[in-house]
Amino acid sequence: MMEAVSAAAVLLFGLCVGSFLNVVIARLPEGRSIVSPGSACPRCGRAIRWHDNVPVLSFLWLRARCRHCGGAISWRYPLVELATGGLFVLAFLSRGPGALLPGALVLAAALVAVTAIDLDHQIIPDVVTLPGIAVGLALSVATGQPQWTDAVIGSLAGGAIFFVIIVASRGGMGGGDMKLGAMLGAFLGWKPLLVAVLAAVLVGGALAIALLALGRKGRKDAVPFGPFLALGGVIALLWGDRLIAWYLGAFVP
Repeated sequence: MMEAVSAAAVLLFGLCVGSFLNVVIARLPEGRSIVSPGSACPRCGRAIRWHDNVPVLSFLWLRARCRHCGGAISWRYPLVELATGGLFVLAFLSRGPGALLPGALVLAAALVAVTAIDLDHQIIPDVVTLPGIAVGLALSVATGQPQWTDAVIGSLAGGAIFFVIIVASRGGMGGGDMKLGAMLGAFLGWKPLLVAVLAAVLVGGALAIALLALGRKGRKDAVPFGPFLALGGVIALLWGDRLIAWYLGAFVP
């Protein structure tokens, strides 16, 4: 019962964080402050009152329309809130209520923001990844998970892997992916980082092949890799250690 109550509290917290991430996603690429002014309708500019800004519920109550101008509210807003809340609960169930949970929540929130921004603008902001590297390394020192040496190696490896890809592809992949890889390595350590990269390549490659086969994308069309790397990071965060243990038990004598 206590675990269920705690999970519900984490869910509510995640929904609220997701509401804030919607502000980050909308304003950060445009260089606007994420603190002020308060939330407003992007169409009419009217301030959104607190009772119209309740995560998910206000969207449903208003039927996806602004109370003042009737303009449509994007489905991205509740999706980001639900995704953040769901990831927070999964992180809580995976890491427990101890010292390892805050780092997992910070990483999950950063990956949600990176995914939405990269999908919308094809950029991964340095203001998310560079502080993220520092936070990940600091948490490794504070909690011992991963060990700070693994975090440093992971951060360097995450950057190096994508640096090599950038050079080999002659700019076919952006520097934002390199910094995101370094951030994942700092939070996860080098072994789970490899799980994240492998998962990203497998999922991204499969989707790219499907889009080519369906004629939705051409060979020269750019497909943002950040969302796939973020998905790989989530997989590594939640199940990386189990996947590594399974692999070592199944294939390594």
